[in-house]
Amino acid sequence: MPTNLFIQQAINWYKESKSEECYLFLQPKPKPQQHLMTEPTLKHQTTVSLFWSFLDKFGQQLIYLGSSIVLMRILDPSEYGLIGALAVFIAFSTLLIDSGFTRALLNRKQISPEEYSTVFYFNLAFSGILYLLLFAMAPFLAQLFHEPRIAPIARILFLSLVLNAGGMIQQTLLTKKADFRGLTRLNIGAQVIAVAASIVMAVNGFGVWSLVTQTVLYALFRTLFLWIYSKWIPLQVFSIKLLRTFTGLSNKLLLTSLISAVFNNIYPSIIAFFYPNAMKQVGYYSQANKYQEIPFGILSNTYRQVSMLVLPEIHEQTERTKRVVSKMIKSLAFLSFPIGFLMILIAEPAFVFLFKDKWLPAVPYFQVLCLAGMVSPFAFVLNELFIAREKANYFLGVEIIRRGILVLLIALLFRYGIMGLAASWVIYTWITLIISLVLTRKLIGYTLTNFVKDAFPYAILAFVSVAAGYFITLHIDENLPFLLVNMFVSGLLYLLLCGMCKLEMTREIGEWLSAKKEI
Repeated sequence: MPTNLFIQQAINWYKESKSEECYLFLQPKPKPQQHLMTEPTLKHQTTVSLFWSFLDKFGQQLIYLGSSIVLMRILDPSEYGLIGALAVFIAFSTLLIDSGFTRALLNRKQISPEEYSTVFYFNLAFSGILYLLLFAMAPFLAQLFHEPRIAPIARILFLSLVLNAGGMIQQTLLTKKADFRGLTRLNIGAQVIAVAASIVMAVNGFGVWSLVTQTVLYALFRTLFLWIYSKWIPLQVFSIKLLRTFTGLSNKLLLTSLISAVFNNIYPSIIAFFYPNAMKQVGYYSQANKYQEIPFGILSNTYRQVSMLVLPEIHEQTERTKRVVSKMIKSLAFLSFPIGFLMILIAEPAFVFLFKDKWLPAVPYFQVLCLAGMVSPFAFVLNELFIAREKANYFLGVEIIRRGILVLLIALLFRYGIMGLAASWVIYTWITLIISLVLTRKLIGYTLTNFVKDAFPYAILAFVSVAAGYFITLHIDENLPFLLVNMFVSGLLYLLLCGMCKLEMTREIGEWLSAKKEI
């Protein structure tokens, strides 16, 4: 799907049945004489913001993919396993950037300089204390995973926790201003530096330390660039009273995210602790999971970024919110299902072509996890709806229920080995989506039936298209021709079938192409 068209779909969420006022949801409704001037300006700003948000996510994943092709050909799977075993702890650095007070700051319209400074100092102190605790725990982690190299690796790797916390407020300010262009430039700039350093180290035989360096340098330069670009400097102010004004929403979000961070990254740690030849298996599983997350992560993060801005502004208008959510679901389904089914089909030749035969054991994990990845973006969008309506109790309560279900699934399927664990994650992801839809029905009247009507036509046509592509290319033995022909045939069949069935997204593609011809 062309990038401009992807952006146009997001703009169409705002149109909501061609209502003129929908373009103005980010600001008070202007006077009639101001309308003609304001609407195109806001449309332009929205288009630019969405473009840079998408480019940020896509660019980072593209750089990651390119660097991994090089690194995975050099490094042993067990070296990736050493990093993967610590994934549950590394997740805390992302937690401090994306959750807790940060999310509360994004959700509140008016924030004073004193409030920003108070939250900055609190998070920096919290991350420092957490790092010291993890530093002290490093020898215990080495014993837990039966791998002495874990201790020094953990102590260096966890520095990213403090470094990321140091740029939290600057990122929040840029996000609230919708300066995705600036965020894209500094994120990609930091990643290029980190990737270049890691490749040089890997080529020169530094092994797992090249991966550690990549993580720490990215956190360091990203935070440095955030300070330089945003020009924000904290005041010498810290107020417990101001901090307490955020606790109603932020504490629940922080606790929810802590639970989420643990369970979303617990699988590599379970594998490292319980299974033989652990570090190689952790490497296979963690890399399979990361690669299936690349396209779905781009979709999730891009739509989530837009949802953060859109849904809080219209959350009091139930019918309008329902139409916007429906548009998002259709747009996501149009992209996510064909990508997911195609990835399952081409997994083996893709891994051999890109990473060599030594990574073939990761393919079955990759294929199973894709069944979870293709529905994960929907849950991200629905979660943003709960936050926009400040339903923190929903958010926390549902998170506890979800994780209880996950623990039960792990207990039931653990006996079937690592593939059983992968299957438990797939089942859990689908149950999570269903639970979110049940709550969405209570909030805006968007039901499970609405979701099936919006999403499943695209899922069915995607499956049929990819299955047909498989049989058409069945006798192609060379990996690269098989990959190229499959992507072309499956994609073309999918678009043709969507057009024949006159699905909404196909109509909007036709409108977009017609508009391009008139220009």
